[in-house]
Amino acid sequence: VEEDNMECNSVVDGNVEEVPSKKVIKFNPPLYKQRYQFVKNLVEQHQPKKVADLGCGDVCLLAILKYQKCIEELVGVDINEGRLKWNGSRLSPCVGDHLDPRELDLAITLYHGSVLEKDCRLLGFDLAACIELIEHFDSEDLAKFPEVVFGYMSPAMIVISTPNSEFNSLFPCAVFRDSDHKFEWSRMQFQTWALDVASRYNYSVEFTGVGEPPTGAEDVGYCTQIGVFRKKAEAAEMAVLEHHGEHVYEVVYTTSYPSLQQINYRRRVVIYLVYREVSRLRRKYQVSLRQDELEAEFIASGNQTGKFTSDLPVPVLTDDDKAMEMAPQPFCIEDKFYVPLQRIIAYPRLGHLCGNVEKLREFLGDMIELNCDGSAVKVDLNDCSDF
Repeated sequence: VEEDNMECNSVVDGNVEEVPSKKVIKFNPPLYKQRYQFVKNLVEQHQPKKVADLGCGDVCLLAILKYQKCIEELVGVDINEGRLKWNGSRLSPCVGDHLDPRELDLAITLYHGSVLEKDCRLLGFDLAACIELIEHFDSEDLAKFPEVVFGYMSPAMIVISTPNSEFNSLFPCAVFRDSDHKFEWSRMQFQTWALDVASRYNYSVEFTGVGEPPTGAEDVGYCTQIGVFRKKAEAAEMAVLEHHGEHVYEVVYTTSYPSLQQINYRRRVVIYLVYREVSRLRRKYQVSLRQDELEAEFIASGNQTGKFTSDLPVPVLTDDDKAMEMAPQPFCIEDKFYVPLQRIIAYPRLGHLCGNVEKLREFLGDMIELNCDGSAVKVDLNDCSDF
């Protein structure tokens, strides 16, 4: 936490209220980034496949989570339709996503609607994030929230963040941090509410936060308090998902990402990797041939003054090379260079993508020339224009 002597911003995340000759607390990284990083860390730790951001706003959190390899479905829900339409394109696949596809499928959907409404498309999620959401509810809506999110949606894990009002004493003239906040709770108030909700819906809850206080003010706690709720094992076993309910939300934006689960992208990557591996092995073979020629010329010259040394680059053995020492070796017949498919499939990533030689041969199809019995890739030894 940094403090600067300057006119103060009494609102943490954006709204400015000038207060002369006061200190402003600056968070590094900014507080909103710390909250998103907390959720990202949670995802990396627990590897959920289906994640929902309830009250997703400008979709910043979703834009961060779409890079998590474990996630196969991302959903955002927000009451502000215009905001969703404006920011949806931030979640679109880019050129790099097509050139280097994900391992797993990823579908992203933005829904316009209230998180207080029940929509069966939000059932069966592994994680629901409610970041700076509940403080925008009036008392009636706050009472509905647990029944919908914990009782109906019932994800395996829920993370809820909300301002810690005890920290507000460090902000000059701050009553609430945002004009739309209906309340801001102390740690005791939040924990009392969270423990009651967890007990009613068979969850456990742990408390933490982000935004550490400045030195000397540690007793106020984190600026943002966080509750991480986990569904108890017996509740998870008893949960029965009914996906035939109502579709209340309106789809505002949807997209899907290229992945290696899609046969056209998998085939493209396999062909590229085979090209690269065959080219690498051919260069290695050419260097060894030239090495032999130079050594023969050295011996034929009758040079008795020293030992033969070469300026040619020495091939460096990679971990993959070491793992493939037992695989069939490339060979040359006249001016043709052959790499056995058994050698290619021994390359770890190609083995993962293809599984067996038959599948590898199917992927290569008519894109790469094979020898007459289809057991090896066949290329010209000295003409590199074929690749």
